[in-house]
Amino acid sequence: MPDDLSQAIATVETYLTAMEARNLDAARACVAAGDLDLTFPGGRRFTRIDEIVANSSGRYASIGKTISRRSAWLEGDGTHVLFAGTLHGRWPDGTPFDGIRFIDLFELRDGLIVRQEVWNDAGERLLTRDKEETR
Repeated sequence: MPDDLSQAIATVETYLTAMEARNLDAARACVAAGDLDLTFPGGRRFTRIDEIVANSSGRYASIGKTISRRSAWLEGDGTHVLFAGTLHGRWPDGTPFDGIRFIDLFELRDGLIVRQEVWNDAGERLLTRDKEETR
């Protein structure tokens, strides 16, 4: 893999690790200032990392990613990185969860993240959990 693609993967991995640890300064070092487009499940859009943290605080008590796939490619004027795997953590009530599928797609320019799109099955898991609890 060319060095620029390997570096893009390393930048995304550093960003995700920092976000999981809530080391927002380290995460901010991986993103472009003022030109950030972050889209999460349900079409929730953010332009700052702090907004992601504030939004997820009511959704999860803790959350982490087990990454099983990393891919990078050049497209247009950016580098694109895809990470896929599963989520693990605790719901707000403390109940643990594991094995929720996710895909994160990133676009980087000049070595910094400018866009992140997130897809996961957390909503499906909650619907299933709620149905199981009412039985």
